[in-house]
Amino acid sequence: MDIKVLGAGCASCKSMFSDVERLVARLKLDARVEHVTDVEKIMSYGVMSTPVLVIDEQVVMVGYRGAKKIEQALCEGSAA
Repeated sequence: MDIKVLGAGCASCKSMFSDVERLVARLKLDARVEHVTDVEKIMSYGVMSTPVLVIDEQVVMVGYRGAKKIEQALCEGSAA
C-alpha cells in the first residue's frame, strides 16, 4: 500500500502524518508512508485544501478529521 499525506507543514498536516505513521505501525500494514510538501505535487491531485490522505493514488480524505476516521480509511484501503 502506498500512502501519502499531502500538506505543506501546518499543524493539521503534521497531526495527520503522525497519526498515519502510528496507525500503520499499530495495524501492522505493509505500507510506505510519505509526507508530500511540494505545492506543485499537491496541486496535481486536484485538491484545494490540506491535509489530504491519499491511498494508492486515490484521494480518500480531505481535511484532518481525527485518528478514528484515518484508521477507518486505512482499513478500507488495505481491504481493497
